Amino acid sequence: MRVVDALTLSPKRRALLKPGEFHADPNGNRHRLPRFFYEIETWAEAKQIKLTAHFFLSELMSVDCREARAIFRQAPQYIPCAVSVLARYLEEFRARVDAPVCVSVNGGYRSPAHARNLNRATPHQWAAAADIYRVGENWLDSQKTIERYAKIAESIGPEVHVKPFGHGAGENDDHLHIDLGYLTLIPGNCNEDEPPNP
Repeated sequence: MRVVDALTLSPKRRALLKPGEFHADPNGNRHRLPRFFYEIETWAEAKQIKLTAHFFLSELMSVDCREARAIFRQAPQYIPCAVSVLARYLEEFRARVDAPVCVSVNGGYRSPAHARNLNRATPHQWAAAADIYRVGENWLDSQKTIERYAKIAESIGPEVHVKPFGHGAGENDDHLHIDLGYLTLIPGNCNEDEPPNP
């Protein structure tokens, strides 16, 4: 996959992706948005790119109508490089549950311009979070099921965060949210110096 420095993209794309800008989470902690993205020329290409043995790129970048039109209706599309790390954690989760893992539409990457993300940072904007609605034949729509799989996800390592079951802010009652925090991946061949003006 081709890596691009989003600071070199058109002003319109930069306004939507906000590369390198700070964004505050619900607790007021500020996090710098990703700067380096994979460039995906077509949806057909995304459906062919296998990030791991069981996860295709398209599963982690499928969005709904609340995404900014210029993000999901115009080629190429851009997704933060951390998506490849997220896929490896999902693959480990799949191995531990010994069943297929289904990520919700809109449950992977969501740009800062997505209607659910306006004015607040979430790990989804870093491509470091996934919302899982089913594991094998088990729908994640009850406290018992969500808590069962949350324990398995947390056992992967201390860097894995899951939202607890519940109906309040920061809780979920119809899926399992797994994230790796505000993870940024900068490929080794990328230069973090400021690029020349595009």
